[in-house]
Amino acid sequence: MAKANPLQEQLLKAGLVKKSKVAEVAREQHKAKHAKAASGPSEIQLEAERARAEKVERDRALEAERKAQARVAELRAQARQIVNDRKVPRTGESEYRFVVDGAIRTLLIDEDLRRKLSNGALVIARIDDRFELLPRPAADKVRERAPEMIVLDHGQAAGTEPDAPTSEDDAYYAQFKVPDDLMW
Repeated sequence: MAKANPLQEQLLKAGLVKKSKVAEVAREQHKAKHAKAASGPSEIQLEAERARAEKVERDRALEAERKAQARVAELRAQARQIVNDRKVPRTGESEYRFVVDGAIRTLLIDEDLRRKLSNGALVIARIDDRFELLPRPAADKVRERAPEMIVLDHGQAAGTEPDAPTSEDDAYYAQFKVPDDLMW
């Protein structure tokens, strides 16, 4: 037996503890003294792990936002390319006026283009500060990628405009005659 401390020896002589119990306590003390610290993580380690997890989550969110912005930019570039490739050349001297963002805009077109615009075969799209005429199939592709680029489309389904006239309005305005050659 290893050197026991005087208290243990006194307890053994007095018969208050057994020899096996003293040996067990001595082994536990030896293990505790020489064993590697297998205790749970300290408060500093927990805080570092928490900070690491927060940083990973923040980085993941930033990366998702960057990817979303890149996707939007890519779709806008595709829409711009479609408009540039498929635009209809404008000819004519007749003014066609339309409202965009509260301002009246004007394009010079001929009667054939005017007819196509009014029946929805052509659509007006905006690229930066200029306006281009697009055929309906190309306009549908642009609308899928960047709907804000389409500024005038007479071929949309009825009822999509918030100021669509009601039958009550139609009945009231039917009493007024409108000249056939009226253009504004």
